[in-house]
Amino acid sequence: MYYRFSGFTQKLTGSGLAAAYTPQGLRPGVPGEAPAMIFGTPTKVVSEATMGYMESNRVPELQRLFQKSDGIPIHLKRGVPDRLLYRTTMALTVGGVVYCLVALYMASQPSNR
Repeated sequence: MYYRFSGFTQKLTGSGLAAAYTPQGLRPGVPGEAPAMIFGTPTKVVSEATMGYMESNRVPELQRLFQKSDGIPIHLKRGVPDRLLYRTTMALTVGGVVYCLVALYMASQPSNR
């Protein structure tokens, strides 16, 4: 005896061979024609400008720069732009801490009304 899932009773019920191997009304078959390809052709053509970018690989150069043991921290190895970003970040962090402390001090003082 073969079993199949009944969508009406939500249980397994006895069935014949054909109904057990084609559940819920699905029938095996071959479609009449192949569906049209959605992405059959490329959407972008590679231009000469992108080819120049794809050819240059800066990874070995950056690996040599960052792996050099010269005592400089890794976040400052690329020179002036890194120092500028680092100092700006530190200044904003210190300024934010001072602003929070001032705001906490002002919030802790009672108002004279």
